Amino acid sequence: MAQLVIFRHGQSVWNLENKFTGWVDVDLTDKGREEAKNAGIKLKGFHFDLGYASDLKRAQDTLKIALEQSGQPDLAVTYNKALNERMYGDLQGLDKAETAAKFGDEQVKIWRRSYDIAPPNGESLKDTAARVIPYFESEIIPKLKAGKNIVIAAHGNSLRALIMYLEKMTPEQILEFEIGTAVPRLYEVDAEMNVLKATNI
Repeated sequence: MAQLVIFRHGQSVWNLENKFTGWVDVDLTDKGREEAKNAGIKLKGFHFDLGYASDLKRAQDTLKIALEQSGQPDLAVTYNKALNERMYGDLQGLDKAETAAKFGDEQVKIWRRSYDIAPPNGESLKDTAARVIPYFESEIIPKLKAGKNIVIAAHGNSLRALIMYLEKMTPEQILEFEIGTAVPRLYEVDAEMNVLKATNI
Protein backbone atom coordinates (compact mmCIF):
# COMPACT_ATOMS: atom_id res chain seq x y z
CA MET A 1 0.00 0.00 0.00
CA ALA A 2 1.14 3.56 -0.69
CA GLN A 3 -0.03 7.00 0.36
CA LEU A 4 -0.64 9.92 -1.99
CA VAL A 5 -1.34 13.37 -0.55
CA ILE A 6 -2.42 16.22 -2.81
CA PHE A 7 -3.20 19.82 -2.00
CA ARG A 8 -3.85 23.12 -3.68
CA HIS A 9 -1.46 26.03 -3.12
CA GLY A 10 -2.19 28.59 -0.43
CA GLN A 11 -3.92 31.86 -1.21
CA SER A 12 -2.10 33.78 -3.95
CA VAL A 13 -1.96 37.52 -4.57
CA TRP A 14 -4.41 37.18 -7.46
CA ASN A 15 -6.74 34.91 -5.46
CA LEU A 16 -6.95 37.81 -3.03
CA GLU A 17 -7.52 40.31 -5.85
CA ASN A 18 -10.17 38.04 -7.43
CA LYS A 19 -8.33 37.77 -10.75
CA PHE A 20 -8.09 34.89 -13.22
CA THR A 21 -4.54 33.63 -12.65
CA GLY A 22 -3.95 30.56 -14.80
CA TRP A 23 -0.31 30.35 -15.86
CA VAL A 24 0.70 33.79 -14.55
CA ASP A 25 3.40 33.20 -11.93
CA VAL A 26 2.16 35.13 -8.90
CA ASP A 27 3.31 34.92 -5.29
CA LEU A 28 1.55 33.67 -2.19
CA THR A 29 0.03 36.18 0.21
CA ASP A 30 0.96 36.16 3.90
CA LYS A 31 -2.28 34.26 4.47
CA GLY A 32 -1.25 31.78 1.76
CA ARG A 33 2.05 31.14 3.52
CA GLU A 34 0.18 30.58 6.80
CA GLU A 35 -2.15 28.13 5.03
CA ALA A 36 0.91 26.27 3.73
CA LYS A 37 2.32 26.08 7.27
CA ASN A 38 -0.98 24.69 8.54
CA ALA A 39 -0.94 22.06 5.79
CA GLY A 40 2.55 21.08 6.91
CA ILE A 41 1.44 20.76 10.52
CA LYS A 42 -1.28 18.33 9.38
CA LEU A 43 1.37 16.30 7.53
CA LYS A 44 3.59 15.75 10.58
CA GLY A 45 3.99 12.03 11.06
CA PHE A 46 3.68 11.25 7.36
CA HIS A 47 6.74 9.99 5.54
CA PHE A 48 7.08 10.91 1.87
CA ASP A 49 9.56 9.44 -0.59
CA LEU A 50 9.03 11.99 -3.35
CA GLY A 51 7.33 15.34 -3.93
CA TYR A 52 5.86 16.98 -7.02
CA ALA A 53 4.67 20.49 -7.82
CA SER A 54 3.72 22.49 -10.86
CA ASP A 55 6.05 24.86 -12.67
CA LEU A 56 4.47 27.83 -10.84
CA LYS A 57 5.99 29.29 -7.70
CA ARG A 58 2.75 29.51 -5.71
CA ALA A 59 2.56 25.69 -5.73
CA GLN A 60 6.32 25.25 -5.28
CA ASP A 61 6.46 27.64 -2.32
CA THR A 62 3.40 26.03 -0.72
CA LEU A 63 5.03 22.61 -0.93
CA LYS A 64 8.36 23.90 0.38
CA ILE A 65 6.76 25.59 3.40
CA ALA A 66 4.58 22.54 4.12
CA LEU A 67 7.53 20.15 3.94
CA GLU A 68 9.56 22.35 6.30
CA GLN A 69 6.70 22.32 8.80
CA SER A 70 6.16 18.58 8.46
CA GLY A 71 9.82 17.80 9.16
CA GLN A 72 10.89 16.77 5.65
CA PRO A 73 12.59 19.91 4.28
CA ASP A 74 15.08 17.93 2.18
CA LEU A 75 12.57 15.80 0.27
CA ALA A 76 13.44 15.37 -3.42
CA VAL A 77 10.86 17.42 -5.38
CA THR A 78 10.17 17.43 -9.13
CA TYR A 79 8.56 20.45 -10.82
CA ASN A 80 6.62 19.99 -14.05
CA LYS A 81 4.33 22.23 -16.08
CA ALA A 82 2.01 19.27 -16.71
CA LEU A 83 0.69 20.00 -13.20
CA ASN A 84 0.13 23.71 -13.90
CA GLU A 85 -3.20 25.40 -13.33
CA ARG A 86 -5.66 25.52 -16.20
CA MET A 87 -4.54 28.11 -18.78
CA TYR A 88 -7.20 30.85 -18.75
CA GLY A 89 -6.09 32.48 -22.01
CA ASP A 90 -7.56 35.93 -22.64
CA LEU A 91 -9.10 35.99 -19.15
CA GLN A 92 -5.74 35.84 -17.32
CA GLY A 93 -5.17 38.96 -15.24
CA LEU A 94 -8.79 40.10 -15.52
CA ASP A 95 -10.87 40.80 -12.43
CA LYS A 96 -13.63 38.20 -12.22
CA ALA A 97 -16.36 40.78 -11.58
CA GLU A 98 -15.17 42.92 -14.50
CA THR A 99 -15.07 39.83 -16.71
CA ALA A 100 -18.67 39.04 -15.83
CA ALA A 101 -19.67 42.62 -16.64
CA LYS A 102 -17.86 42.42 -19.98
CA PHE A 103 -18.94 38.98 -21.20
CA GLY A 104 -22.03 38.33 -19.07
CA ASP A 105 -22.46 36.18 -15.95
CA GLU A 106 -23.74 33.20 -17.89
CA GLN A 107 -20.81 33.11 -20.33
CA VAL A 108 -18.25 33.39 -17.54
CA LYS A 109 -20.02 30.63 -15.60
CA ILE A 110 -19.82 28.40 -18.70
CA TRP A 111 -16.09 29.07 -19.05
CA ARG A 112 -15.45 28.42 -15.37
CA ARG A 113 -17.77 25.50 -14.75
CA SER A 114 -18.18 23.56 -17.96
CA TYR A 115 -15.97 20.55 -18.54
CA ASP A 116 -15.09 20.99 -22.19
CA ILE A 117 -15.67 24.65 -23.13
CA ALA A 118 -12.50 26.74 -23.00
CA PRO A 119 -12.22 30.53 -22.61
CA PRO A 120 -10.72 32.36 -25.62
CA ASN A 121 -7.14 31.13 -26.20
CA GLY A 122 -7.27 29.07 -23.00
CA GLU A 123 -7.92 25.53 -21.75
CA SER A 124 -11.04 23.73 -20.63
CA LEU A 125 -10.89 21.31 -17.70
CA LYS A 126 -10.90 18.53 -20.31
CA ASP A 127 -7.78 20.09 -21.90
CA THR A 128 -6.13 20.35 -18.49
CA ALA A 129 -6.86 16.69 -17.75
CA ALA A 130 -5.31 15.76 -21.11
CA ARG A 131 -1.89 16.86 -19.81
CA VAL A 132 -2.25 16.10 -16.09
CA ILE A 133 -3.38 12.47 -16.40
CA PRO A 134 -0.73 11.20 -18.86
CA TYR A 135 1.98 12.72 -16.67
CA PHE A 136 0.46 11.16 -13.56
CA GLU A 137 0.18 7.78 -15.26
CA SER A 138 3.73 7.75 -16.64
CA GLU A 139 5.63 9.49 -13.86
CA ILE A 140 3.78 8.95 -10.58
CA ILE A 141 1.70 5.77 -10.78
CA PRO A 142 4.74 3.45 -11.22
CA LYS A 143 6.21 4.90 -8.02
CA LEU A 144 2.95 4.47 -6.09
CA LYS A 145 2.70 0.88 -7.33
CA ALA A 146 6.23 0.33 -6.02
CA GLY A 147 5.05 1.45 -2.56
CA LYS A 148 6.47 4.99 -2.59
CA ASN A 149 4.58 7.67 -0.65
CA ILE A 150 4.10 10.84 -2.69
CA VAL A 151 2.98 14.42 -2.05
CA ILE A 152 1.77 16.78 -4.78
CA ALA A 153 1.13 20.54 -4.55
CA ALA A 154 -0.74 21.94 -7.53
CA HIS A 155 -3.83 23.98 -8.43
CA GLY A 156 -7.61 23.91 -8.28
CA ASN A 157 -8.15 22.65 -11.82
CA SER A 158 -5.12 20.39 -12.23
CA LEU A 159 -6.20 18.74 -8.97
CA ARG A 160 -9.79 18.52 -10.18
CA ALA A 161 -8.51 16.52 -13.15
CA LEU A 162 -6.59 14.24 -10.80
CA ILE A 163 -9.43 13.79 -8.31
CA MET A 164 -11.85 13.01 -11.15
CA TYR A 165 -9.44 10.31 -12.33
CA LEU A 166 -8.71 8.81 -8.90
CA GLU A 167 -12.26 8.89 -7.56
CA LYS A 168 -13.93 8.03 -10.89
CA MET A 169 -16.15 11.11 -10.82
CA THR A 170 -18.27 12.35 -13.71
CA PRO A 171 -17.60 15.81 -15.19
CA GLU A 172 -20.73 17.03 -13.39
CA GLN A 173 -19.53 15.70 -10.03
CA ILE A 174 -16.03 17.14 -10.27
CA LEU A 175 -17.28 20.59 -11.30
CA GLU A 176 -19.26 20.75 -8.05
CA PHE A 177 -16.32 19.52 -5.96
CA GLU A 178 -14.78 22.34 -3.93
CA ILE A 179 -11.02 22.35 -3.38
CA GLY A 180 -9.95 24.65 -0.57
CA THR A 181 -6.54 26.31 -0.44
CA ALA A 182 -3.83 24.17 1.18
CA VAL A 183 -6.18 21.44 2.43
CA PRO A 184 -4.34 18.10 2.15
CA ARG A 185 -6.33 15.19 0.70
CA LEU A 186 -5.05 11.70 1.47
CA TYR A 187 -5.37 8.68 -0.79
CA GLU A 188 -4.32 5.20 0.20
CA VAL A 189 -3.84 2.97 -2.85
CA ASP A 190 -2.90 -0.66 -3.33
CA ALA A 191 -0.43 -2.07 -5.84
CA GLU A 192 -3.13 -2.09 -8.54
CA MET A 193 -3.93 1.61 -7.91
CA ASN A 194 -7.29 0.83 -6.36
CA VAL A 195 -8.20 3.69 -4.02
CA LEU A 196 -8.75 2.24 -0.54
CA LYS A 197 -9.25 5.55 1.20
CA ALA A 198 -9.89 9.16 0.14
CA THR A 199 -10.25 11.82 2.81
CA ASN A 200 -9.22 15.35 3.67
CA ILE A 201 -6.68 15.52 6.47
